Amino acid sequence: MSSGEKTLSGVVNYNADKSAPLKPITEYAKEAGKKVGVITSVSLDHATPAAYYAKVESRSQYYDIAVQGLSGQTVDFFGGGSYLQPTGKEKDQKDILEIARETGFTVVDTAEGIRALTAESGRTLAVSPELGGSQAMLYEIDRERRAPESLSLADFVQAGIRVLDNDNGFFLMTEGGKIDWSCHANDAKTSIMDTLAFSDAVQVAIDFAAEHPDETLIIVTGDHETGGLTIGFAATAYETHFNYLESQTISFEEFDKVIAGLRDKGASFEDALTEIKAYYGLSTEPDQALTLTAEELAKIQAAFDLSMQPADARQLSDDQALLYGGYEPLSMAVSHILNNKAGIAYTSYAHTGLQLPVYAQGAGAALFIGSYDNTDIFQKTMNAMGLAA
Repeated sequence: MSSGEKTLSGVVNYNADKSAPLKPITEYAKEAGKKVGVITSVSLDHATPAAYYAKVESRSQYYDIAVQGLSGQTVDFFGGGSYLQPTGKEKDQKDILEIARETGFTVVDTAEGIRALTAESGRTLAVSPELGGSQAMLYEIDRERRAPESLSLADFVQAGIRVLDNDNGFFLMTEGGKIDWSCHANDAKTSIMDTLAFSDAVQVAIDFAAEHPDETLIIVTGDHETGGLTIGFAATAYETHFNYLESQTISFEEFDKVIAGLRDKGASFEDALTEIKAYYGLSTEPDQALTLTAEELAKIQAAFDLSMQPADARQLSDDQALLYGGYEPLSMAVSHILNNKAGIAYTSYAHTGLQLPVYAQGAGAALFIGSYDNTDIFQKTMNAMGLAA
């Protein structure tokens, strides 16, 4: 989608034999006089944001990716998460934030400062002051619980538009990257909340487009589906109970921390059930909507027994490894049970081959009608901008 060329999995803007770099659409936009922005809810050196400004043979070259973005002249606004290797893999390189300042970026990492950004702010690196694991923004479900006044993905889009808006136009790529992560972990409620947060970010673009209807194009799509989420769990037949998901108030990532606390203090199974009821609503109390059946309770007990062992000491069978997908067993067992009670289920912890919709609105939107290869998104976007590769 960035370069219009297919390559190997894990390669960023190099051709399939890694013999030559590819030119991303952001460079064409920059050459045409437009400003460029990259926003993501995950780390700024992650694969998708990297594809819009970096050229590396491996997506795991996090420090090189970050340096390219901040040393290059393509991107005017970075926003969202931070960096996975701010001083390199061996922690012996110049700090990324120092490089950013040396190359002319204004580094802002407070909510007040990011909300105050304007077109006069210049090239800007805006890092969320509230970060979760892997230097990413908080999952929306945790942000709303822990710090509802903190910055959302929509807030970063608003800031990015303020910084980038100019008479020559701008290109802004925004990723709701933690939707993918929560789907990998089969956490339906968390993925729904992050999808809604992404929808709020899209609405900011729609509101902007309403003021510039003849010169703004909004494209919304994904790079792949993850998890194979389906509606219609066998045990609930034609019934769904999506309202059951409202009982969950924590992401799997945060619940993993709760589990770690239980493990550290040698907690009992009853202690775990108390936490599960508090954060997921699942209960052993009879005749409740989310009452655990004997089979479900046994699944939670088996997962609890594994989760109370140190991760490096667990001996998982092949079936157990497949069942839990490398995640914390108790988190996965609880998520699966709540999902199934709601009438939904996942088929995988991995990416799937499902086709993806492409939504487009505004100038050039008609170009995106129909079914086509993912690389065509590059060419259609170039055509909408009046540019030629």
